[in-house]
Amino acid sequence: MTESIDKRVKKAHQAFLEMSKIKGIERSLAVSLMASKLEDCFDDILQANTLDLEISREMSVPDLILDWLKLTPQRLEAAVEILKTLAELPDPFQKVINAPYQVTYCQNYSQLMPLGVIAMVYEALPDLAIIAAGLTIKTGNSLILRGGSESSNTNTIISQILQVALEEADFPPSCIEFLPSEQGYSIQDLITQDQYLNLIIPYGRPSLIQQVTEMATAPVLKSAMGNCYLYWSLSSDLDIVKSVIVDSHGSLPDPVNAIEKVLINSQQKSTSITRLFNYLQENDFVLKGDDALVEEFPDYLIPAKESSWHEPFLTKTIAFRRTDDLQSAIAHINEYSSGHANCLVTDSYQEGRTFAMEADSALVYINSSPRFYRYLQGSNSVFLGVSNQKGHRRGLISLETFTTLKQIVVGDGQM
Repeated sequence: MTESIDKRVKKAHQAFLEMSKIKGIERSLAVSLMASKLEDCFDDILQANTLDLEISREMSVPDLILDWLKLTPQRLEAAVEILKTLAELPDPFQKVINAPYQVTYCQNYSQLMPLGVIAMVYEALPDLAIIAAGLTIKTGNSLILRGGSESSNTNTIISQILQVALEEADFPPSCIEFLPSEQGYSIQDLITQDQYLNLIIPYGRPSLIQQVTEMATAPVLKSAMGNCYLYWSLSSDLDIVKSVIVDSHGSLPDPVNAIEKVLINSQQKSTSITRLFNYLQENDFVLKGDDALVEEFPDYLIPAKESSWHEPFLTKTIAFRRTDDLQSAIAHINEYSSGHANCLVTDSYQEGRTFAMEADSALVYINSSPRFYRYLQGSNSVFLGVSNQKGHRRGLISLETFTTLKQIVVGDGQM
């Protein structure tokens, strides 16, 4: 008989409490063992993924979701490489942090601590479960995974492999709980378990993010994807604009920071704009524009809907419009962009400083591609995604996102 969701969440909470006794070196060894077990089961995972793909195609699942769903040996290897990197990182709780403010006249300091029970509700992208598991186990948290029905077989085998590794590492059996959608575990039932959940991370299309945000009774960390803007300043290099746009779409399979909207300075030469359009068409982009630009460049652009300016395409599609200057570009970006990653191409230092300070965005890129890397080869940084909210965390979702801060006051008995 299927256990009720409240029992599963309570078990995850109990596992989190038990993990407080586990040392950092043991958490690192567990993450390393997870990587090893996954490597041994690549063929089984890929076979399950092939079955999911076949079923999804028969059910006419959108191409975007199929792209997110399809695992390759390279994607699996990248996820395992992330686990190996996490295993080698120092224990995040060994470091004592200077207190940001004085609580009493006693000595006080701050200490990072595990966050608690984290639920991830995700759409396709089965390798995200691997990365989330690595981040949560490394930081001493429990994880509840609730994937989409389209990746049911892949999610099941990945979670089973992770659980076997953790059992072998002598971790509490419920520190990773997997809730199959086909067993009746609804998203709403999960995200309203605020008695035990400390954080919910939805990952997928905007409709999923909105659904979870509106229904959840526990804290939500909204991830963002797509609808990133670039302002092409009058004082800029066309070659930089071309390379930044194309490179930003290189983050596969989910185009987290892909530039989908370009604001062009109104004084920009038509010949330069034509060269950009030709280049993008040669690289298989679909180009859209507002009414004025479509009229000016009918051979290159198709009309963009008004709703397009605040909605992501999540494909190789870019919409263009002219704007008077930097200030009007910033105003448009602040109103319409997703607010997680926006870009400026300019030769002006002053424009760069203004954009950095006034663009309401978690990440700002100046003359640089905003391309998203979950793991930059050779670095010590691992990211699950990007958050555009100003609550729990803003910006890159990293190890620190899965921790909380405790302030400790030490006195000598004197009041």
